[in-house]
Amino acid sequence: MLKVFHTDDPETFKSKALFWANSFDTVCYFDSNNFSDPYSAFGVYIAAGKAAGLSVTSGNAFTELEDFLLTNKGYIPGYFSYDLKNETENLISENPDYLEFPEIHFFSPKHSILIRNNEVSILSDAADEVWSMIHKTPLKPPMGKASGLAIKSRFNRNEYIQTVQDIKKHIQRGDIYEINFCQEFYAENAEIDPLEIFIALNKLSPTPFANYFKINEHYIVSATPERFLSRRGNKLISQPIKGTSSRKTNGSRDKKQKEELLKNEKERAENVMIVDLVRNDLTKSAKPGTVRVEELFGIYSFKQVHQMISTVVCEADQTLTNAGIIANTFPMGSMTGAPKIRAMQLAEKYERSKRGVYSGAVGYFAPNGDFDFNVVIRTILYNAKHKYLSFHVGSAITLDSDAEKEYEECLLKGKAIRDVLK
Repeated sequence: MLKVFHTDDPETFKSKALFWANSFDTVCYFDSNNFSDPYSAFGVYIAAGKAAGLSVTSGNAFTELEDFLLTNKGYIPGYFSYDLKNETENLISENPDYLEFPEIHFFSPKHSILIRNNEVSILSDAADEVWSMIHKTPLKPPMGKASGLAIKSRFNRNEYIQTVQDIKKHIQRGDIYEINFCQEFYAENAEIDPLEIFIALNKLSPTPFANYFKINEHYIVSATPERFLSRRGNKLISQPIKGTSSRKTNGSRDKKQKEELLKNEKERAENVMIVDLVRNDLTKSAKPGTVRVEELFGIYSFKQVHQMISTVVCEADQTLTNAGIIANTFPMGSMTGAPKIRAMQLAEKYERSKRGVYSGAVGYFAPNGDFDFNVVIRTILYNAKHKYLSFHVGSAITLDSDAEKEYEECLLKGKAIRDVLK
C-alpha cells in the first residue's frame, strides 16, 4: 500500500528514517545529497526489512536475478560485485578474499520510503505505523568507535611504483591501452559503528550516489560520485568518470584547478578511451544506431575533488531484460580498462586482493521498469563478524602515467575515508 505524507523538516526526517531502518537486519539507503541531476528519480530512498531475497555466492547470478525480478515487484535494491566478470567473460578471480561478501544480493523490502523535497512516499503494508515510528525514533549521538584503527596497505609506495612500471611495459608492447589499477587499504580487528561512519562520510564528502547497505554483518558505506548505468523509460544512460583533481580553498585557485583539469591532455585521453569502451558496451543492449555521446569532458565539482565526467546514452533494445542489459555492460569500463578483457586479466595479475563489491555496483530496480546503479568507489566495506575493514582506491594507468603522481592520486581519492576513520 502506498501512502503519501508531508514533512516540514525533510533533513531531520531522513536522518530519523535512517536510524529507524538500521534496526532491521537488511537495509539500503540512497542519498542524492541534493545534487542537480536530470536522471535522478528521488532525493532519498530507504529500503528496510527483507520480505524476499536473492543472495548468490557463485553460479549463474544474472539468470537468477532475472527470475527474482519476475516474481518480486516493487522496488528491488541490491548490488553486483566486480567478480561477476567471471560469468560475463571467461575470467577467474584467485586473489585473496578477506571480506567474504556474496557475489550478488538483492531483496524485496518490507518497507520502501521515498523522499522528494517535502513529500514522503511510504510503500508498506503498515505505512501509517512506519510514519509514526520514524517520528518517534531518537537521533543518536555519535559513538566515536572508529578511533585507533591501524590502516595498512597491500602496497607500499615503492612496490606500487614498481608495479605501475611493470604494467606500463604491457602498454608499450600493445597488450592494453589503459588499465584501472587498484590497491587495497585495510584494518584488522576493526570495531566501528558503520552507520556513524556513513553519516560522517556523507557529511564530509556528499556525493550524488551515496549509499549505506547493511546485510546482517556485511556493510557497504559509500560516498561514490559515479553512475554506472541507469534506465529511464527506453533510454539507457552511462556516466563514466576519468579525470580527477583536488579542490582548493581559494576561489580563484579552485577555478584555475577546474580549467587545468579540462585542458589536461592526459586526462582527456583517458576519458575518451573509456567513453569509446562504454559506447561499445552499450551497442550490445541498444537499438541499432542510437548510441551517442550526450556530454564529453564535463567537469563536475564535489566537496573533495573535481571530476571529468562524460555521458553516453542510447535507446534500449526492447527484446532484452534489465538483467541482460546490465550483464552486457558489466563490469563498467571506467574500472577495467581497454581492451576490457585483457585489462581485467592484468588487473587480476598485479592486484593483491579480490575486489569483491568494490568497483561493482549498488542500486535498485523500480516498479516501472527503470533502474539506477552507481559505481562502488570511495567506499568502505566492512565484515563485522571478522572485524575486517577495507577500502580500495585506483587510478587509470596509461603510457603517459607518472607512477608517483598516480600514487598521490590514489591517496587523494582515499582522503575523505581516511579522515573519517581517524
